Amino acid sequence: MAQKRLAPVLAVLLLLFFAVSIVRAESFIEPTGLLRWDKSKTFNGYTLIAPSYTKDIYLIDMDGNLIHKWETDNLNGLYAELLPNGNILRGAVVNERQAVYFGGSSGSVQELDWKGKVVWEYKMNSPQGFYHHAFDRMPNGNTLLLAWEQKSWEEAVRKGRDPKTTKPEGVVSPADPKRERVYGIWPDFVREIDRNGKTVWEWHVWDHIGTGPDQININFVLPATVGPLYAGPDWTHFNTVQYLPKTDQVLVNSRNFGEFYIIDKKTGKMLYRWGNPAQQGKGRFPGGYTDDGDQTLFGPHHVQVQENGNITIFDNGTFRPSGNYSRIVELDPKTGKIVWQFAGKGIPRYGNPFYSAFQSCAQKLPNGNFLVTSTNWGHLFEVTPDKEIVWEYTSPVNHKGVNCSKDDYLVTFEVHRAYRYAPDYAGLKGKDLSSKGPLTAGCPDFRKAFEEATARNPK
Repeated sequence: MAQKRLAPVLAVLLLLFFAVSIVRAESFIEPTGLLRWDKSKTFNGYTLIAPSYTKDIYLIDMDGNLIHKWETDNLNGLYAELLPNGNILRGAVVNERQAVYFGGSSGSVQELDWKGKVVWEYKMNSPQGFYHHAFDRMPNGNTLLLAWEQKSWEEAVRKGRDPKTTKPEGVVSPADPKRERVYGIWPDFVREIDRNGKTVWEWHVWDHIGTGPDQININFVLPATVGPLYAGPDWTHFNTVQYLPKTDQVLVNSRNFGEFYIIDKKTGKMLYRWGNPAQQGKGRFPGGYTDDGDQTLFGPHHVQVQENGNITIFDNGTFRPSGNYSRIVELDPKTGKIVWQFAGKGIPRYGNPFYSAFQSCAQKLPNGNFLVTSTNWGHLFEVTPDKEIVWEYTSPVNHKGVNCSKDDYLVTFEVHRAYRYAPDYAGLKGKDLSSKGPLTAGCPDFRKAFEEATARNPK
């Protein structure tokens, strides 16, 4: 395992990092690994991390020690989950050419055993169906998947799309290694497959276009300032799918529309939506500088229904007129009111400490805390209902290996989602959970430095 070692002088400078007040934009070098841990207030367990642009998946304990590592042949397709049977379910980037190169694309879902062997895989890599972003393993053993499907410029216009907002000559994708043009639009759909890969249910945005309360407006398009793909072919950009077994419903979330939808699985009807009422003509769109209008969510990710019926959201805040700041939101869907939120400290107009323009998640833990993943910085932290940070960890992993610090912002340390599992979780039963030593072996003990600096400079 490659390690980036620190010179003694640099190590001292990093230790001093904790002795002063930090604004992220002012810091050119940041430590990695465990930074904070209040044992009395955290939810104890093991955290699963699948760093972006790498092929490995890591399980670490609360102290940042490596417990287990899965080595694979494919780049991580955003994130991984530990199943109750002890296997890993993850998105995987296909090794052949992808059908399209939008953010969140991967083309495959794999199930791996504890040793990293692929025991199940489903590929969806064509213009008629391309897997991206998210999956959900259902209680019946089937799997829900998000996918894009290509519709031509002519099909979009016939469906009601304003010809001015869909270019017949296509759009150049900045992420496409061959700089090929992307034609038409790529609306989302949800597919349920069984263990044999047979499609047993689907729901398509394309079948629910209109301006009614249970329809998707084909002429809502993000402004060109957000990028050529978001403002064109990558139209709805779903990033979350969750099956709700109690009600036989499916939840999906649209980053671009700034709202989520709950769909009745039997009828396909949209039963609930929230985040951007102007979509239905029931509120004001943002009105310019500092005016959010009646839109609440901006670029949201990881919308999840909790056991109590409340809905949690990582609201990225991307292109929010009142400021690009992220927050964790808990919503009571019965009232449509936010019952709890956390944005951290800082100046919202200029961003907050965990602002992430893209991706990210917030897992509500059994003790009421949230495990938050701020993707853009590979920054994980646990926050209590009283809004106290009680655990903090920065992923040290990128495509070069494990690093003691982040000092090159052209090299990403992104983590899409991290998940925490209790010691008695079924998927960990009978597994070797002994410590293999710090994932950041050979690096300074930044948590100790933080605690010492805090003791010398109490609040």
